Amino acid sequence: MMKARINRSIKRLGSAIGFAASPWAIALLILASCSQPQNSPNASTNPQNTSSPPATDSSSAQNTSPATDSSSNAPIEPTGDVPAASGYEQTTVVEGLERPWSMAWLPDGAMLITERPGRLRIVRNGTLDPTAIAGVPEVLAVNQGGLMDVSVHPNFAQNRFIYLTYSHGSEEANHTRVARATFDGKALSNVQVIFEVPQLKSRGQHFGSRIIWLPDGTMLVAIGDGGNPPVELEGDLIRKQAQNLNSRLGKIVRLNDDGSIPKDNPLASDANADSAIWSYGHRNIQGLAFDPTSQRVWATEHGSRGGDELNQPQAGKNYGWPVVTYSQEYTGGEISNERSRPGMEDPKVVWTPATAPSGLAFYTGDRFGQWRGDLFAGGLVSQDIRRIDLDESGNVVGQDAIEIGQRVRDVRQGPDGLLYVLTDEQNGRLIRLEPTGG
Repeated sequence: MMKARINRSIKRLGSAIGFAASPWAIALLILASCSQPQNSPNASTNPQNTSSPPATDSSSAQNTSPATDSSSNAPIEPTGDVPAASGYEQTTVVEGLERPWSMAWLPDGAMLITERPGRLRIVRNGTLDPTAIAGVPEVLAVNQGGLMDVSVHPNFAQNRFIYLTYSHGSEEANHTRVARATFDGKALSNVQVIFEVPQLKSRGQHFGSRIIWLPDGTMLVAIGDGGNPPVELEGDLIRKQAQNLNSRLGKIVRLNDDGSIPKDNPLASDANADSAIWSYGHRNIQGLAFDPTSQRVWATEHGSRGGDELNQPQAGKNYGWPVVTYSQEYTGGEISNERSRPGMEDPKVVWTPATAPSGLAFYTGDRFGQWRGDLFAGGLVSQDIRRIDLDESGNVVGQDAIEIGQRVRDVRQGPDGLLYVLTDEQNGRLIRLEPTGG
């Protein structure tokens, strides 16, 4: 068993580092990790990607805003392998995707897939169209940046709108943008930048970029904190922007479908805050999901050297980064000695060692009856999907792992009630998970 765990650690470290590390280098990393206290974050990093040098509510008359209740139970802190899930089988639907990032379905059943270098692809009846969709805006494809999320307007059948998030600019001055376009089934037209982060940053880290829709027709967009040290903004570490209410970095923002800012946003009446902000104190959210029954929002957030988080973001609340964190500096040592503080929300789960959480899905289907009401969190470094078992109050009561064997970038529930997975590889795959036996 010990040998198997070491082999698995080597596999994850190789994935995190992004190249085939030498046995001596891996051995040193494992020894360094083993020398840390059991509950301290491990030293897995990811220079290309995410978790590492690679989330007052609006009061609508219809009561369609996300729920604001939350429990204050301490987070579950896994420090090793979780049990293996069972009762499923994998089928590869499509291969040959280059660093796929996100997927979304059209009303006719076709699937849109983004590739981080800047292409939007379409899959019809299980077949990938060899020609990319025309009209995608120019992106900055560097390190973690590029074309990221794709989202279909809830009323697509009437308005034909799709939404893209992407990094824009240069390596010295870049930011996250949201664009809206009309899709006619072949190409994009009327492409408009409807939202962007005004704070320009250097390097290619922490763009965030997930989108979800709320029942009132508004959208939430996750924005990363801008990067790791030594990246600075305005003479200080850029990650501190997550606590700056005049900055959009390290936030979830809430927008109308045209990019305008809802008047009932939680900080709209605060003259000293950006009125787009919905929640703050986030590092780099790359998983965002909505439970339509309880109307809870869920988010997975990358930590630094461990300290990855599952949160239940709520309007107007502060999630602590970098003042309160379980993460450590990549160079060694604590980022903060505080794990909790009044006025800052505790995570529901902390993952140490890091899983490098990416796409997130809340399952509402009936094909996996025993999984209904659970969360599914993709992992880049862990190369698996964590099934997070929730009770009716939204408390985490357990989790297990669906082994994929490649870096998991996105996981979504399809219209057929099955789960679909994108792997973040140069030859990335679209995988379908089905119940064993059909």
